[in-house]
Amino acid sequence: MKILVFNVKYSENLGDGLLAECIETALANGGGEMEVETVDLAGRQAFARGHGARRRLILGLLRWMPAAARRRLVSLGLKRNLRRLVTSWDEKIANADVVVIGGGNLFQDDDLNFPLKIGTVLDCVCQQDRPLAIYAVGVSKHWSSSAYELFARVKRARLVHLSVRDGFAQDNWHEHFPEGPRAKIVRDPGLLIGSLTMAQRPCQSTERRLTVGLCVTDPIILRRHSTSALAAIPFSNIGVYRDLIGLLLDDGLRVVLFCNGAREDQRFAEYIRSSVVKHRATDSDVFDIAERPKTPGDLIETIRSVDVILAHRLHACIAAYALKIPHVGLGWDKKVEGFFNSVGREDYLVKDATSSPIFVATLVRAAERDGIEPLRHQIAIAETRAGISNMRRHLLECDQSSAPEPCPMHGE
Repeated sequence: MKILVFNVKYSENLGDGLLAECIETALANGGGEMEVETVDLAGRQAFARGHGARRRLILGLLRWMPAAARRRLVSLGLKRNLRRLVTSWDEKIANADVVVIGGGNLFQDDDLNFPLKIGTVLDCVCQQDRPLAIYAVGVSKHWSSSAYELFARVKRARLVHLSVRDGFAQDNWHEHFPEGPRAKIVRDPGLLIGSLTMAQRPCQSTERRLTVGLCVTDPIILRRHSTSALAAIPFSNIGVYRDLIGLLLDDGLRVVLFCNGAREDQRFAEYIRSSVVKHRATDSDVFDIAERPKTPGDLIETIRSVDVILAHRLHACIAAYALKIPHVGLGWDKKVEGFFNSVGREDYLVKDATSSPIFVATLVRAAERDGIEPLRHQIAIAETRAGISNMRRHLLECDQSSAPEPCPMHGE
């Protein structure tokens, strides 16, 4: 059985690569003869190929444009690429038995970027009449009418499984499609990183101070994808990072800055480091910056090397949880809040931009002290495996070779 999975596996934000590899591994190792291939929605073929400087410039320009103009500009830029990709996608889908779209925050209207890509995949799926699963996706609340029309092509597909990754995404999906199809909630597949070979390598054991990893996100990314104003997002400027780092260092902790892989995030981390060293004498034994990770394995190694992390990035928090590393989240998007709610870690999510560095430093200490509750963690991992196994069963039931007629929808 050939399964074709569409997501953004090769994004510079390596959280997307982590969850893509988790899906591949879980599907391939679930028993039976399974061939799994992932297709990147942007046409990328490998990790670590990006244009970070150009991307940041484009995002900066888009920020100042009216919404309608942004959508026109993004559409013009994408349609030529999609015309090139659609021939390959049609051929791959024709040679597959079933198609999966997921996971990740794919059903969001980022100036029609994802709607155009997902809409094109849906057209190909319908053209080739292949069973479709939408698995563990994020769904944003606000869609333009053009985005709705593109995403609504799902109604024409032979949909055999529909799931989202949290209650916010479920509510948003039902608001967009009150008449159905209905979506159920499953856990994010990134929670299965413990099953990846790269996650099983032991950390080096060295005598060192307790280490706090600060996963840094460029404010321009927070501004673009959050529904809140930048001033309402905690830790969206260099000054507050500098103050927090000073408190942690004064408390005898070691601090390491790192990012999820995006070049703009790494550059922002370098700005933070420069600001800190201008204000106090430090050395790499107590304050350092990790090399930009270029593969999911690099990101896992960085996360495994620290004792507790603080992050905006959802999959930095998910990876930490999966690896039983204490973590504090910085609220800027409902998807982060949704994850912390789902694993009972609401007390370790900073949602208020006015939260002081002293409060956050205390919370980081508390998270490290309290650790990850073992039973809840065990249940969460088991539920994640059950979710993907359930989707896999739906795909097997609707294998085209044995199911020429439309299969019943398993989204309830």
